[in-house]
Parts: sequence; C-alpha cells; structure tokens
Amino acid sequence: MKSRSQLTLKVQLPDDETFASFQVGENQSVVNELRSFIEGNSQYQTQAMYLFGPTSVGKSHLLHASCAFAEAQQQSSICMSFSELMSFTPEVLDGLEFYDVICLDDIDLIAGKKDWEQAVFDLFNRVIEQQHKLIICGQQSVKQLNISLPDLVSRLGWGYVESIKALSDDDKVSAIQLRAHQRGLILHLDVAKFLFNRVERDMKSLVSSLDELDKASIRDKRKITIPFIKEVLL
Repeated sequence: MKSRSQLTLKVQLPDDETFASFQVGENQSVVNELRSFIEGNSQYQTQAMYLFGPTSVGKSHLLHASCAFAEAQQQSSICMSFSELMSFTPEVLDGLEFYDVICLDDIDLIAGKKDWEQAVFDLFNRVIEQQHKLIICGQQSVKQLNISLPDLVSRLGWGYVESIKALSDDDKVSAIQLRAHQRGLILHLDVAKFLFNRVERDMKSLVSSLDELDKASIRDKRKITIPFIKEVLL
C-alpha cells in the first residue's frame, strides 16, 4: 500500500477560492457544516459528505475552500476531479486515504464504469479505517447518479448529503464585487451590474471575465470602469 509520501499527485489550488471568498447565498448551512466537519465538530457522526448541484453553483470552489481550511487547521488535504483522474487507471486512488481531508469532484463521470466505482467504494472503506474525511461532489443527487454499484450508492448516501443552491442575480453581482475587492480592485455597483449584463451570467464566466479585466487593468494601469469593460471585453 502506498504511503502519503509516495504519492506523485500534485495539485495547485486556486489561492482565491476560500470560504471567505464564497458568496454563500442560501448555502450558509453547507459552509458551516463543512467547517465543522473538517474541525471534527460535526453534529453528524460521519466521515463523508456528498454535495451536489448543477454546473457553476460553486461546488469546486467549496472543495478548494475545504482544502484551504484544512491546511489552516494543520491538516493535510488533496483536491482532485475525476475529469483529471480518469486519464489514469483506478489505482491512482490508492494512498489518498492517508490525507486527512480528501476532496473529489465530478463523480458523475464514473457512473457505469465498474472498475472506477469499485475503486471509489474501496477508497471510502480505507478512509473510514484511517478515520479521515472524504468530501465528494457531483451534479446529481445520489439516486440520480446512475451509479451501478449498490454498495457505492449506499456509501454516498450514508453521510451528510446536501444540494448546493444557485445564487440569485443580486448575489452573483455581490460575489463578483467580493472577488474584485479581494484582489485589491474597486468594482463599483454600477460597473459590476454592467459586467453582469454583458457576459454569460454563470459564476465561471463572470470570474473569467474578471480575470481578464484584472490583467488588462494592471497592463494598462487603468481602473475598471464601464468604458474599460467595453474596450477589453466587448
């Protein structure tokens, strides 16, 4: 069996995806539970959590934030997506149980792939044996995942299970302002609303647009204004 020191997987987490930068909207209870779970103070007697919701509701952000929070608590962590893992064989999961907190995204992708389903189930059991913590995200509820291995379905529904609610339009505007503020940028409300109304309204597109504006602002030494957004993005 591999030890943690033998693992070759290296993942760089986004440094701006923390609990502090997450616009909670209707998801405050989920954030609170994630914190308690990592700290070992959860009211749920479980070593696993399953979070689900459609694309761009912040699932990946919450996984990255969980790892950052774990590291701040002097706990080791790793965060990976099955979109990356499945370019390897299922044995890539061997040894992940030696991390204190393991976060896995996009579990939908293993549905119907028996070798991967068995490998994730085996990982569950090893994590439980090590008394560590596993957080998994997917786009569908456990019953809708179309996982064919009954034991894995049972494991996924065994711990804390919760859906991630989409942000309202006002919350998205506030979220992009928060991201800008944490980067040292001033994004006035009228400017944030203009940006929101001119690009795709999912958070991934909004953050990507902010990244582009941030780089252009530094390059041109200009503030982010409505005319500047028109020049850079439109």
